[in-house]
Amino acid sequence: MRAWVERYFEVAERGSTLGRELRGGLVTFVTMAYIVVLNPLILGGHPDIAGHELGTAQLAAVTALIAGVMTILMGVVAGYPFAIAAGLGINNLLAVGFAHQMTWPEAMGLVVIDGLIIAVLVLTGFRTAVFNAVPAELKAAMTVGIGLFITLIGLVDAGFVRRIPDAAHTTVPVGLGIDGAIASWPTAVFVLGLVLTSVLVARRVRAAILIGVLGTTVIAIIVEALVHAGPSKGTNPKGWNLATPVLPDQVLGLPDLSLVGDVSFGAWTRLPALSVALLVFTLVLANFFDAMGTMTGLGKQAGLVGEDGQLPGVGKALFVEGLGAVAGGAGSASSNTVFVESAAGIAEGARTGLANVVTGLLFLGAMFLTPLYTVIPVEAAAPALVVVGALMMAQIREIDFTDFSVALPAFLTIAVMPFTYSIANGIGAGFIAFVLMRVAVGRIRTIHPLMWLVAGLFVVYFATA
Repeated sequence: MRAWVERYFEVAERGSTLGRELRGGLVTFVTMAYIVVLNPLILGGHPDIAGHELGTAQLAAVTALIAGVMTILMGVVAGYPFAIAAGLGINNLLAVGFAHQMTWPEAMGLVVIDGLIIAVLVLTGFRTAVFNAVPAELKAAMTVGIGLFITLIGLVDAGFVRRIPDAAHTTVPVGLGIDGAIASWPTAVFVLGLVLTSVLVARRVRAAILIGVLGTTVIAIIVEALVHAGPSKGTNPKGWNLATPVLPDQVLGLPDLSLVGDVSFGAWTRLPALSVALLVFTLVLANFFDAMGTMTGLGKQAGLVGEDGQLPGVGKALFVEGLGAVAGGAGSASSNTVFVESAAGIAEGARTGLANVVTGLLFLGAMFLTPLYTVIPVEAAAPALVVVGALMMAQIREIDFTDFSVALPAFLTIAVMPFTYSIANGIGAGFIAFVLMRVAVGRIRTIHPLMWLVAGLFVVYFATA
């Protein structure tokens, strides 16, 4: 059995081992398990046009279910260690921009349509062609930008970087901790975890990131037992951001999957067809390039990109990711996409789809073990994101910053991602700048036709979104 598994997933061919794949899958799960808690918080607090709200318990169950199934599918079909779960950009868009215009089943129906369109674009070869048409410099910039993006996610999740409450009356929108100080125990735990994880990685300790996350969790449990910081819940800035690190009273719980299949396509009759079409266009464009940028960054970090700069068999991965939107909509969990947190597992050694199988099985188990896995606070997982972000910065050496026609598109790609909290926005800014710079320096013939098309689409996207 072991030999068959190694052959099927090409473990040895990619320079990995079963142990690395298992550890990598576990680390990826630990760093992204927060989505099972966060997705219900985002979607569950917004009533739709009929006044109906999605239940938190049901959302947690379907979030774990769809993430588990789609992550395993990505590993088995595409063979890559790219875990899938509910995307934070789309779920926020649904909660803020869609729910007040239609019912939740109708909103999820648009997500299903979005996924079907993306899947068709993959089958026609269009999505893969766009993926391969992106210049090497922009692909390297995507990797660096994603590294900065996940670093910012980690810093914000840990409370190390916070929005300034009265930002409208100051030129500084964010600041360090609370009033410029690390004034909370959870953030202090994050700092200790960052130091611990960084030292382990620097000393090349095996399973460094996993040890860092688990060790920081132990520290967090001890700290909470001593100081009783409690949860944040939006009113206690010195509390834990999501999960509070206390041992649960129970371990098992049955999942409520009643939201699966609660989908409607009635938005087309409720709203003008053009309005609905624009909403679907927004979903498609965001999904299309968010996943493309993430896969590019993860593939380069894992050393899976070929000498031609392309990711072998990327069409299968893009197709499965498209199905993630269909499954997420059908399960009322929002569109599922590739998660940048997969970089943590890759940094731990994951190189094949076997790591994804491990991550997916843990997500399926999370449906029944919610009380147990929520012991790990996001402040304990955040150090891993910062460390991985630092590792991904190495790709910046592939960008020729002495050529400004290359430097500007690359820089905008890198900067816009974290500053707008969107991978797709960074890609769009980079694509548009790339085309403009090529035209400006008289190198118009070097612009791939698809780059013209995509840049034009992003102009429309930025003007209408």
